[in-house]
Amino acid sequence: MGGLPAWLLRKPNIHLRTSDPAFLAAVDSWFKVLLPKIYPWLYHNGGNIISIQVENEYGSYSACDFSYLRHLAGLFRALLGEKILLFTTDGPEGLRCGSLKGLYTTVDFGPAENMTQMFALQRVYEPHGPLVNSEYYTGWLDYWGQNHSTRSVRAVTEGLENMLELGASVNMYMFHGGTNFGYWNGADEKGRFLPITTSYDYDAPISEAGDATPKLLALRNVISQFQEIPLGPLPPPSPKMMLGPLTLYLDGYLLDFLHLLCPQGPIHSISPMTFEAVKQDLGFMLYRTYLSHTVFEPTQFWVPNNGVHDRAYVMVDGVFQGVLERNTKHKLFLTGKIGAKLDVLLENMGRLSFGSNHSDFKGLLESPVLGQTILTQWLMFPLKIDKLVKWWFPLQLPKSLHPQTPSGPTFYSTTFPILDSGGDTFLFLPGWTKGQVWINGFNLGRYWTKRGPQQTLYVPRPLLFPGGALNKITLLELENVPPQPQIQFLDSPILNSTLHKTYIYSLSDDIQSAPEPMELSGH
Repeated sequence: MGGLPAWLLRKPNIHLRTSDPAFLAAVDSWFKVLLPKIYPWLYHNGGNIISIQVENEYGSYSACDFSYLRHLAGLFRALLGEKILLFTTDGPEGLRCGSLKGLYTTVDFGPAENMTQMFALQRVYEPHGPLVNSEYYTGWLDYWGQNHSTRSVRAVTEGLENMLELGASVNMYMFHGGTNFGYWNGADEKGRFLPITTSYDYDAPISEAGDATPKLLALRNVISQFQEIPLGPLPPPSPKMMLGPLTLYLDGYLLDFLHLLCPQGPIHSISPMTFEAVKQDLGFMLYRTYLSHTVFEPTQFWVPNNGVHDRAYVMVDGVFQGVLERNTKHKLFLTGKIGAKLDVLLENMGRLSFGSNHSDFKGLLESPVLGQTILTQWLMFPLKIDKLVKWWFPLQLPKSLHPQTPSGPTFYSTTFPILDSGGDTFLFLPGWTKGQVWINGFNLGRYWTKRGPQQTLYVPRPLLFPGGALNKITLLELENVPPQPQIQFLDSPILNSTLHKTYIYSLSDDIQSAPEPMELSGH
């Protein structure tokens, strides 16, 4: 989706990023509000906006719809005037479909690419004007289950120096990576579905916490050889805080709070409906049906056509049975009595955000099958988990230790004071499996300790209450709680600990594949 709103998919036949009238109507409506707000800040109007990009790496999308690009160019000109410089950006393979006469063509590439070849390709589509690398990759993003991405200081600085010696213009991606808080991470599909981690640190020159890194200092030194840089010292790193370990206590199973998570009640349908069909753009939805006959022997439960988008947590009469996962884990074996309650909690793991992706619908895209029986008569509960955490959990009774270690989707929480002024910190969840975490009602994002590489979540200082006030942390653990349900706050991040480098391939005995090289391009 690449930042496009999920509500576009409420029209299931829409063709995104094309001249489909339904898509253009949404584009026009948005830009007719946005672009007039930008107009006063254009450079020739005395502002600081020197140029504006049209679309993003459109040549890597499958449509290659020049009518759509011409429509965008005309819309931008109509609303911003003729003086503004409009440009496109594409990787070398995308220049043919991503460039348009009248829009300045730029190219993007990282330090590993052959600079001479890259700029020669730009010259094919833009014979005159400056050489421009509009996305110079200072690092790279991370996918769950793969190693943390880094790019060496030497490679990045040498690449920048070589381009500046040519007189080229360079925009660094990323200069500061940041964080995919809440549910806002994206995903790629490169042979399989690859959700991006909560951290978008990117090994960028400025860290996720906003601190200068050795890479920034080295890049600053290169730039100083070509132009004057601002005088004065760089800002110091922000104060960091350590705390814990802290023990968390059981609030209850997710199913115990269904009346609060979905107060309007479920939606009934013979076949399961997607998130988009019930206007659930993010997060989680529970699908429920009842077994029409007794299943005595372990029987295969599966969803045809890779129809789990993206992760399913399966329960029978409230007992956790296991996980189904898009592309990698396609079946479980279940038993149950006639009338047994079958619950399938679906997690939207992030929408596809680059390349030739189709409309990325979420939820159960097909009716699940148990043995030879197609399961029908579904109840769907769109879950408002963030509202529960923020408004209802503060009213719950004090917590108590549970006699057994629960499994399946379960809420845990605790409170803690910060006696001094506090600082930025990094939440470490050793032994926890996978889930979502909130601090004082703010959704920090996903953790996936068992898969990695990210082991800590960045907690900015403004989210915490200093001076002895109580702070509250809430976890929704989706699979397995550790024997000692504890967390810690660290003063530095752990982003590079992939516990099982090939975990994504070994989840299922019905899929055997070897990792293939990633095709690099921006987000």
